[in-house]
Amino acid sequence: MPIEKVFGSFAEAVADVPDGAVVMIDGFGGPGGMPSHLIQALRDQGAKKLTVITNSAGLPGFGAKQGQEVINTSVLFANKQVRKVLASFPVPRSPSVVSDFQKAWQAGEVELEVVPQGTLAERIRAGGAGIPAFYTPTAVGTKLAEGKELREFDGRSYVLERGLTADYALICGHKADRAGNLIYQGSSRNFNPVMAAAARVTIVEVDEIVEVGDLDPEAVVTPALFVQRIVKRPKEAS
Repeated sequence: MPIEKVFGSFAEAVADVPDGAVVMIDGFGGPGGMPSHLIQALRDQGAKKLTVITNSAGLPGFGAKQGQEVINTSVLFANKQVRKVLASFPVPRSPSVVSDFQKAWQAGEVELEVVPQGTLAERIRAGGAGIPAFYTPTAVGTKLAEGKELREFDGRSYVLERGLTADYALICGHKADRAGNLIYQGSSRNFNPVMAAAARVTIVEVDEIVEVGDLDPEAVVTPALFVQRIVKRPKEAS
C-alpha cells in the first residue's frame, strides 16, 4: 500500500512537532516561498524551545504588497516558542523597525547564530547530502569565524563549517503530485529544495495537488523521496 502523504489540514500536518525540535523554515524574507499556513499552524500547536533555521527571522512587512498581511516566523517569537535561531538576516535594516525576534533576542530569551547566506545554503545542502562539514573562505577574519577551526589550502585560509539537518522542514511549493514530487514557482524556490533534503520530516504547502504522472518529470525539482506530508493552500492564499 502506498503511503498517504496528503493531509487534510495544516494543524494535522504539524501536530507531532515536539518541544525542542529543530525546524527549518523556508522564506527569503518576504512572502515568496514562505509556508505561512504551516507557520501559523505551528504557532497554534504551541511547541516550545524550538531551534529554527531560516534565512530571515521574520522581517516585518518585507516584500509585502500594500495592505497585505504576511504571516512569517515572527509569530513564533511573539509566542515565545523559539530558544535558538540560525539566520542570515535576523533583524530589519531600519533601526526604526523592531521585529518580534529582535525584542526576544534583546531580552535574552533567544540565542542567535548569524550565518552568511551562501554558507547557510551550503550548510543545509551539505546536511542533506550527508556531508558533516566543509571548508569555506567566507567569514575568515571576522567574528563569525571565532571559535571555529581554520585551515590553509594553497595559501588561503578557510573556516570549517558544519552541515545542518533538522527534525522537520516547513516549505512552500507551487504544485505537488500525491506522491510528493514538487514543482516551485519563480524565485520562491530559494531554500526550499535544500531544506527538503536535509530534514527527517518535510512538510510542504502547495497551491495545487495533482495525480501521480500528471507532472512533467523534467520540471520536478524536489523528488517525492524527500517529502513526507503535503497540504493544499486555500485558493485565496495562492
